[in-house]
Amino acid sequence: MDKFRIIGSVPPKPLRGKIRISGSKNATLPLMTAALLTDQSIKFTNCPRLVDVFTLETLLNHHGVESFFDGNTMTLTASRIKDHCAPYELVRKMRASFLVLGPLLAREGKASVSLPGGCAIGSRPVDLHLMGFEKMGVTIDIDQGYINATAPEGGLHGAEIAFPTVSVGATENLLMAATLAKGTTKLVNAACEPEITDLARCLIKMGAKIEGVGTSILTIEGVEKLSGAIHPIIADRIETGSYAVAAAITGGEIELTNTSLDLLPTFKESLEATGTTLTPTKGGFIAKAPSGKIQPVDITTAPYPGYPTDLQAQFMALMTLAEGTSTITETIFENRFMHVPELNRMGANISTSGRTATIKGVDFLKGAEVMATDLRAPISLIMAGLTAEGETTLSRIYHLDRGYEDIENKIRGVGGNIERYKNGEAQNRERETETA
Repeated sequence: MDKFRIIGSVPPKPLRGKIRISGSKNATLPLMTAALLTDQSIKFTNCPRLVDVFTLETLLNHHGVESFFDGNTMTLTASRIKDHCAPYELVRKMRASFLVLGPLLAREGKASVSLPGGCAIGSRPVDLHLMGFEKMGVTIDIDQGYINATAPEGGLHGAEIAFPTVSVGATENLLMAATLAKGTTKLVNAACEPEITDLARCLIKMGAKIEGVGTSILTIEGVEKLSGAIHPIIADRIETGSYAVAAAITGGEIELTNTSLDLLPTFKESLEATGTTLTPTKGGFIAKAPSGKIQPVDITTAPYPGYPTDLQAQFMALMTLAEGTSTITETIFENRFMHVPELNRMGANISTSGRTATIKGVDFLKGAEVMATDLRAPISLIMAGLTAEGETTLSRIYHLDRGYEDIENKIRGVGGNIERYKNGEAQNRERETETA
């Protein structure tokens, strides 16, 4: 099984240089499933080469989608759907696989999709997806772990769907389904994440009629058919924020390109409050560490444009070295503090009570053996390792391969001492992701 070895120092070696941010994983996955809505080809540029992307590609191939990768360009063609069932052995690896349900129902009128898997960060039910589909006339039967869904005769019909809570996945699934539904669909209290805006813009290129893009109310007028398109995927805002924190925690200065601070309004405010300087450039921005001590900042995760839950662990690592006490309150997932024991193994002083973590800054961290607990947490342990005294060994790094493209080379490129190695016989990454 692959591991990372990180050699740190006290004081840390500042990371300096330039990192090109990859395309967004969270935008790529729903965009890929949108290929099921048309029999014409869709070409995505700036597509990250990640395990999650390849996993979804395998599922789409199962449905009959032809795929071709050329560098960071992916072309998908669903000229016909040959299988309406998304099987457990594929869907269990990644929650985003559930997004095939909406497109299959819209185009084919039927689908059988296994209940999804993914990171063990808390309950993420699909009830909002199903509630919305039922309002569009879908008959749903859940049997032996599968959702068997059938559209009414004549296809899906438009409806007003008000989400009681904000759900990114449900917004994406129902948005795609509504593009081919009869009549008008209104999604109220829809998620507003940039990845959803990116999906909507791609659907519009394909011929969809969508109003309210970027707001919490989306109005979709169904059309008879969608066409192909060429679409550049937006920058990964989580990778962007992660490397900005890496500059701050190591006392460094990193220019991040192919991205924008506009993707992270609340994160920008929080990071600047620590004393970090963020200076926009033509193709991104420069993140420069505080000139003095890192200042403690309290954050609370929230749906966009609030502080992103996917950048919570990274900010916590930064706060372990702040001058004072800070708190982090997690409102999105109830089990997203699994990295706390790992940071404490490195000498951090973090306590938790319910959904709030209290971090008392320490003078330095020490290298230790730690493990990745989900997709986003391990990069916080890499950051901690770069600032720690001695060597840190990070195991279960298949989580990182799911969401961060070429991570070790990007970190080495700005001066970080990190290497991938195998402990005993290496295991196939596809097998590893099955436990994620």
